[in-house]
Order: sequence, then C-alpha cells, then structure tokens
Amino acid sequence: MEHCSVGKSEVDNEHPAVTNFREYLRIPSVHPDVNYDECVEFIKRQARELGLLWMVHSCVPGHPVVIVTWTGQQPELPSLLLNSHMDVVPAYPENWTHDPFAAEKDEEGNIYGRGAQDMKSIGIQYLEAIRRLKKDGVALKRTVHLSFVPDEEEGDSGMRKFVNTPEFRSLNIGCSLDEARSCPEDAFYVYYGERTIWRPVVTCRGSTGHGSAMVRDTAAAKTRVVIERFLDWRQREQDKLDTNPQLSVSDITTVNLTLLNGGVQMNVVPAEITLGFDIRLSNDNDFQEISDMLDGFCREAGEGVTIEYKSKEPMVTPTRIDDTNPWWTAFRKAADEMKITLKPIITPGGTDSRFLRKLGISAFGFSPMNNTPTLLHDNDEFLNEKTFLQGIDVYYGLIKALANH
Repeated sequence: MEHCSVGKSEVDNEHPAVTNFREYLRIPSVHPDVNYDECVEFIKRQARELGLLWMVHSCVPGHPVVIVTWTGQQPELPSLLLNSHMDVVPAYPENWTHDPFAAEKDEEGNIYGRGAQDMKSIGIQYLEAIRRLKKDGVALKRTVHLSFVPDEEEGDSGMRKFVNTPEFRSLNIGCSLDEARSCPEDAFYVYYGERTIWRPVVTCRGSTGHGSAMVRDTAAAKTRVVIERFLDWRQREQDKLDTNPQLSVSDITTVNLTLLNGGVQMNVVPAEITLGFDIRLSNDNDFQEISDMLDGFCREAGEGVTIEYKSKEPMVTPTRIDDTNPWWTAFRKAADEMKITLKPIITPGGTDSRFLRKLGISAFGFSPMNNTPTLLHDNDEFLNEKTFLQGIDVYYGLIKALANH
C-alpha cells in the first residue's frame, strides 16, 4: 500500500475547500461502532467560522444529529434542508492502493478515501457553497439548514428517528437535497423517488438426526423450495431488464439472498435454517400481491416454514418533477442557467430522502459528480479535485435558486 504525507507546500498551494474536504475524510467515522465525536467537533468548527448557528440533537445517545442554520430574510417561509450523513461503510486497506483514511491525492488530483463519494464530499460542498454565498453578500429569502446525520449506512438512529421529533418539525422544511451517485457521463443524476425496501427473513424448520441417515422432512429440503421460488422471481425481473434496453435497475424489482444460516456441526442434520433476502420493490408493484406471493412460497415449502420482516416499508410517493412543484421548477431553472444536464431517476438504493418524502416534503437526491466512475462502497473510492470544486459552483447556483424562489 502506498503512503504519503501532506506537506506544507502542498497545503499552501491547495484550495482551502479541498483541504477541508481532506480533513473531513481523515476522520474514521466507520461502521461498526462509529464514534461521531470528531465529526461533530469538525462541523461545529466550520459553523463557527461561517458565523452560523448550530445545535446537536440525539434521538439515541452516541448518535448525534448536527444542524447548522443560516437564517433567511423571511424565516417564516418553508426552509431548505441540505442533508448529508457522517458515517461511512467499512474499508479493507489490503484491497486499496491508498490508505482509505489518509485522503491521499495523486498527481491527477484524485482524492482517495472512504466517503469521498458517499458522502463526505457533499457535506463539505454545502458548507463551501454557503461560505462563498456569504462572502459574495448574497441574501436568501428562506432559511437554509444543513443536517449532518448518523447511521445512514447502518442502523436507524439518524434521520429515520429525527423526522419524528419536535426539533425536526421546528425546522419547517419545505424541500431537501440529499445524495445521489456519481454519473459516468457528462450529466447529473437527480433522485426523485426510491424503490421500497423489504427485508424478509424466512425460517425453515424440520427434522434433525445423524448426518449418515436419510432424514425426512428436513429444513434443508424446505430451504431449497424457498430459494428456488425467490430466485425464479429474481430471474423474471432480470429477464425484464435484459430484454428492454429502456429499463434500468431502478425500474425493476431486485431480489437477493444475502444471509444463510443453519447447522451446528458436519454430522448433524440442521433442525433450522434461516434465509435473509434484500428486496427493492419497483413502484409499479401491487404490494399486497407481493406479500401474498411470498406467503405462498412459504406454504409451498411445507410445514414449519415462517416469514418475518426486518423491514417491510410502505411505498412512498415520489417527489413531483413537473410544473406543479415549484421546488422542482426552481431546481430545473437553475440547472438550465448553469447549462448542466439533469437525469431524473428513481434511486436503485435507499437514502434518507424517503423519510422526508413520507412527510410530503419535496426531496431530491443530487451529487454533483459527472464524468466520474461510481465507486460508492467500492475499493479505492475517490473524487477528483476539479470535480469536487466544480460541485461547489453547482451547489452555489442551486442553493441560491431554491432558497430564493
């Protein structure tokens, strides 16, 4: 693995926003057991430098939500929320060519680090766009809040809980920006809705016995039926994708077997096997029909097969992206003025935006990373310095337009 230190001459020649970004990347706010203290202190320092108000609220001890506020000239108007999450997924250094928590920058200006795309870059871009707006003396009608939340990648102690608090309601949010993903083309994705997350756990119970016997009614036999039915469903969705070039993964339902547990030792037939599935339902499904279908899979497998859900969320209505939504009109107009191409899509994964959409709040996922390979959760995650700085320009225009419409 390559290691390099950041010398004084490099920092002296570096844009201050990039230096801030790299400092934030070096904070290892990584799962599991994230310690957010260093992130919170970093964000509070940024707020103080900008002369902005801040508060720290925790729905669960040790899982802080940091709110930074720039009060608008008409604070009674619904406000703009700029959301990002502080936590990052694990990184395995042996699979990286750069230390994932050193924020190293190569000769091409690529900045490597866990969170470079997902999504510490965006949190800094928000702050730096506001720094520039304030420096330029731009006045905003609406109040702008920046939220730095925990546990987006794992757990439910962040935005999911925060939206149900009086502190959230007091923010009077009218529109929210959050993450999308990088786009390999000269365009920018805009997420206006999400597929719905279901995570069923199927437990197959059967007879046990010695590994040398032909035991009947085994958990394994029932497990085979369940796996076949789920994977047949998966294949039908795959066929839709393969036969229609107009479709993307956002337009179909994805079904994946993600957990398989059972057995105690090699010569004992397991009495119980547990299967976990990650399902992302496309919005064209009848959710009751899907629920009935999964119950039917279990009945078909035989007695002793049950299904429970770690997550069985209802469908959330997507944010409108037409002229009936003034937030979208302002967003699109700003993009047109900046001559950037938007590609509105349903996000294939899940983001904190779904919790705001449930409340009827317009929410757009947007990451200003065009001409950039998608490396969320991947090894050697990076963002180019030039792309990062251009993203600040984009947010400058978007924040100004949204907060002044």
